[in-house]
Amino acid sequence: MTIRDNLQTIGERIRAAEQGFKRVTGSVQLLAVSKKHPAEAIRAALAAGQTRFGESYAQEMVEKAAELAGSGIEWHFIGPIQSNKTHLIASTARWVHSVDRLKIAQRLSEQKPADAPDINICLQVNISGEASKSGVQPAALAELAAQVVKLPGLQLRGLMAIPAPEDDFARQRAVFAQVRDLQENLIAQGFALDTLSMGMTDDMEAAIAEGATMVRIGTAIFGARL
Repeated sequence: MTIRDNLQTIGERIRAAEQGFKRVTGSVQLLAVSKKHPAEAIRAALAAGQTRFGESYAQEMVEKAAELAGSGIEWHFIGPIQSNKTHLIASTARWVHSVDRLKIAQRLSEQKPADAPDINICLQVNISGEASKSGVQPAALAELAAQVVKLPGLQLRGLMAIPAPEDDFARQRAVFAQVRDLQENLIAQGFALDTLSMGMTDDMEAAIAEGATMVRIGTAIFGARL
């Protein structure tokens, strides 16, 4: 199977889930997670029409962006963020899915190039309460959102979550429903949010069922990481 074939298969899964769970056709976007894959693999995905790519390591993203300059890629940063790497992220990423504390948002705001468009921000929620995972605790989410939305150069778009792995479809849905409820609560408080970044290869159908607008797929497109 080629990268083009894999993208077609994932696209068919997304469309089937949209139809099956009565979502608007085309309402779920595919983010191809290209971390640890070479620029050649990204070029193959580009040739198949994929333009959104997710990276988890700032230096790797910047290097790929330089190598693939002018190709029309929309870079998304989806990994844990170190304070000393925010300048790299702010200079390259159009979306940052993994903001979980005010300090990071402030640095992204300050370091965004003046002539660049606003950075789209998702707040990462630690929905499963895992000590090893990044993410703001649900109880602190509204306060962080209220602080981030005030920062210049950033556009708060929604939430991101990476739940603990779960094989049971109903339990997958239940966790994603918690993320959706958190977003709906923020919207009820006046936040203009339109993005739920949740769902990966093994749980994307459950995420789509509960309102995901962007699913993050890596291995099923590019194969095992190098």
